[in-house]
Amino acid sequence: MHYANLQVEKIGHTALVTIANPPANTWTYDSLQALKRLVADLNADRDIYALVITGDGEKFFSAGADLKLFADGDKGVAASMTILFGEAFETLAAFRGVSIAAINGYAMGGGLECALACDIRIAEEQAQMALPEAAVGLLPCAGGTQLLPWLVGEGWAKRMILCGERVDAATALRIGLVEEVVARGSARDTALALAEKVGRQSPCSVSACKTLVQRARHAPPAANLIHERELFIKLFDTQDQREGVQAFLEKRAPQWQNR
Repeated sequence: MHYANLQVEKIGHTALVTIANPPANTWTYDSLQALKRLVADLNADRDIYALVITGDGEKFFSAGADLKLFADGDKGVAASMTILFGEAFETLAAFRGVSIAAINGYAMGGGLECALACDIRIAEEQAQMALPEAAVGLLPCAGGTQLLPWLVGEGWAKRMILCGERVDAATALRIGLVEEVVARGSARDTALALAEKVGRQSPCSVSACKTLVQRARHAPPAANLIHERELFIKLFDTQDQREGVQAFLEKRAPQWQNR
């Protein structure tokens, strides 16, 4: 299927998604709708366990929204775009498998928010990251004000959002914004290698575990422990649970069915 400004390639059990809207891989009305549809399609594809998203070219992961959209101050356009940004990245965050952002250059504004919506972020050594919206009279409206402090703490989130501070890859690693920094040109392959590891896990178990980990953002452990036990028991309704235990006992690699 065609997804506007998104190139999609299936590599094993991984969907490689490349943001391809030169020169800065900005998000558009069409590409945000396409991302939402793409993730829904991947959720329905039982052969896909992981998603890697990166930017086309060597300079940009994504520069976010094209500010020309907001030049005339049209509140209707602003409302439409903020809804689209929110829906697209919330859909990405809720992807049933593991999502990995391979940050191969500048990740600015909505570009960084796309990476924040992923489960794991790998940045190349030359990458730069920022949420500079307040410098042009706007604010991060696609999860930035909520997801950034969850990752880096309130202090660094305020430095980046309120002071407009841009961080390089080394700083991003130090503050917890990314999980790994790699050499220029290698984020994509590093992310694909990590995604391949996901394929060794039961996709049913991964989905359940991801649900529980993300619930920890909204409720204390005492409220989630019961859900942990419930989902553990629910896994016994899956074919993969039986396959995983039998494969271990028989000393062979499991053959997952995602069922």
